[in-house]
Amino acid sequence: MTLIPKTDRTTLKRAPQRGEYDRATIHAILDEGLVCQVAFVVEGKPVVIPTAYGRVGDRLYLHGSPASRMLKSLQKGIDVCVTVTLLDGLVLARSAFHHSMNYRSVVVFGEAELVSDPVEKVAALKAFTEHVVPGRWDDLRPMTDKEIKGTTVLALPLVEASAKIRTGPPVDDPVDYELSIWAGVLPLRLQAGTAVVDPKLGDGIELPGAIAHWRRGSEH
Repeated sequence: MTLIPKTDRTTLKRAPQRGEYDRATIHAILDEGLVCQVAFVVEGKPVVIPTAYGRVGDRLYLHGSPASRMLKSLQKGIDVCVTVTLLDGLVLARSAFHHSMNYRSVVVFGEAELVSDPVEKVAALKAFTEHVVPGRWDDLRPMTDKEIKGTTVLALPLVEASAKIRTGPPVDDPVDYELSIWAGVLPLRLQAGTAVVDPKLGDGIELPGAIAHWRRGSEH
């Protein structure tokens, strides 16, 4: 087990028993998520932007248009906080006060770095695609130099990060266990529907296996 060192910002103050600093646990949550929330401050005002991401090793990648206010702001070396949350279930107690959720979440703090090395940039762009649909990259036409140059990629090193996890049944007040009220957990998971064909798709093109067998995570 390799731990990411705790800092004042990543040390859990409330329910510290739910904190996880194991690198493998943090990587697994990031790899299962699809959307992250990027929080930063611009001109004294807080901003939170949802966006896709990718991970290679201990580097979390963000990407988008060079005109993106988020990417232009983060290139200036300002503090950023990135969060990813996986919702695993609704925890239904015998009282409204003790209702909760089962979840796995990661919080990352740091300063993002502009990726200028072309080899790392292409690897990051591949990571974005493979993160969303594993196996999709090899089915696609290669990216053009214009597309690569027209995409800004930032890297956020995973050096200040932590996970928080809740699992299990509700925790009620002792006296409430005698009540005739149903309590338990309603599991939730992300599930793909039936793929919808592009109206302009040519004849005889079959659904790729990467899409036909797409799934996210495991049962929790």
